[in-house]
Amino acid sequence: MKRITVLGLSLMMAAIATTATAQTKSFKIGQWTEINNAILNELNRSYVDSLPLDRIEKAGIQAMLESLDPYTVYIPEEDNEDLQLMIAKTYGGIGAIIYKPEKDGNVIINEPYKDSPADKHGLRCGDEILEIDGISTHGLTTQEASDRMKGKPGTTVKFKVQKVRTGEIVEIDVVRERIHLPDVEYAGMLDGTTGYIYQSGFTQNVSNDIRNAVLKLKAEGMEKLVLDLRGNGGGLMSEAIDIVSLFVPKGSLVVSQKGLAEGSEAQFKTKYDPIDTQIPIIVMVDSGSASASEIVSGALQDLDRATICGTRTFGKGLVQSIRPLPYNGQLKVTIAKYYTPSGRCVQAIDYSHRNEDGSVGQIPDSLTHEFKTAHGRTVRDGGGITPDHIIEGHDYSRLTYSLVTAGIIQNYAIEFARKHESVEEDFHLTDEMWNDFVEYAQTQTFDYRSSAMTLLDMMKKELEQDGLSEAVAEQTAALQKALEMDKKTFLNLKRSEIQPFIEEEIVVRYHFQEAGIKIRLRYDDQLREALTKPLVTMN
Repeated sequence: MKRITVLGLSLMMAAIATTATAQTKSFKIGQWTEINNAILNELNRSYVDSLPLDRIEKAGIQAMLESLDPYTVYIPEEDNEDLQLMIAKTYGGIGAIIYKPEKDGNVIINEPYKDSPADKHGLRCGDEILEIDGISTHGLTTQEASDRMKGKPGTTVKFKVQKVRTGEIVEIDVVRERIHLPDVEYAGMLDGTTGYIYQSGFTQNVSNDIRNAVLKLKAEGMEKLVLDLRGNGGGLMSEAIDIVSLFVPKGSLVVSQKGLAEGSEAQFKTKYDPIDTQIPIIVMVDSGSASASEIVSGALQDLDRATICGTRTFGKGLVQSIRPLPYNGQLKVTIAKYYTPSGRCVQAIDYSHRNEDGSVGQIPDSLTHEFKTAHGRTVRDGGGITPDHIIEGHDYSRLTYSLVTAGIIQNYAIEFARKHESVEEDFHLTDEMWNDFVEYAQTQTFDYRSSAMTLLDMMKKELEQDGLSEAVAEQTAALQKALEMDKKTFLNLKRSEIQPFIEEEIVVRYHFQEAGIKIRLRYDDQLREALTKPLVTMN
């Protein structure tokens, strides 16, 4: 009887505590809603200038959400098209990347997508768009020009175009279509028995595209598969689960999620019959592989179904859900953390300490926990997925990064396309072409200092602040002289790492993205090393 009484009291106290917590939350929400409304009413009544209500309210909401995590965001009605692009990689338009070097200049076609309306109507790299629907492109920003080119599929947009080859000015009517940017950007054979799939995202139906790619490669003789998720920032969890289901028995646990809200805890298992549970799989990852990429790589690792190669992944173990808001807005809100089949949480232990690219910093083993894969191998949590074989990627020089980020290589590819009618798909830059690039780059403005020179410049500032610059002036002058290098000399010194970027940028202007990925694979030492590593097996 006493035990029953104690149990009853415990349950009653728990109920009271739960009710009190709920009432406290409700009171706090009401309190701050009242304060917010009072501030807005007072500003509207008293502020010295006209109140930019939309701007300050949106800024306030975004600041509030940013204080929680980077992935909980408010999406107003006018940005719903961007949400659709994020979820499904689709939009209404002509299917081309444009480039506008200056506001008072013309829009330049940088790269049309394969089989897009732009491609079908003969728009090529270097073609200049003078007018869009009778409106001059002079004075338009890149975004404004892009917005005019987009629109409802089935509608027509009229262009006045100056053709790159002939200089002829023509008028072209292009019917917009629903443009889909594929997540499976390339699927092909690396050799007689090794298939390769490069996947760049996890939007709607990508799992079906992966299925079709695997079946295609098996028909071509594939006996081993490389799934490349490097740089893949993730997307839909459902697509990640369905991709794992292609390679493991039906009913296998892929991922679980845990949150505070009711209904946020769940386990997700494969729902479909696999297409191959035996073929050896290598999954390539790096610090840019996040979210759904980590679900796939983590599940296949925990189930001993694939060998993970590369560098540790980003470490985003948070689940988002899209919730409707008044006036057709949306709230993308973090609702839970997810866990791999072994129980690992991919989210970084200390979310605030990250590398420069946002990925997980180094976590000592003393702060992590051990977990076991299906066959007893040890894996650890702490943030991200640690590969079975850690293989570092290419460490590019500061010069190469500067050439890419400043658009020097991209702009040269456009200039190249203006002068050359065609190139082979298996394109190689000749010495003559390289010299032409060097001459072009020397005319462009970009920061070509070496990393050592930038450090020296920083050191000189520190010496000046400390009052030591005169005392070591002779030594710093000598060091600066030793490090100084003109553009031409430095470019030629780094030709081996710059040339692949030029070849890729040029070849996509003629043969689209697939050809560019083939060029990238030509120089992929990290992948080549991965192919030599021992593989994890299910036996």
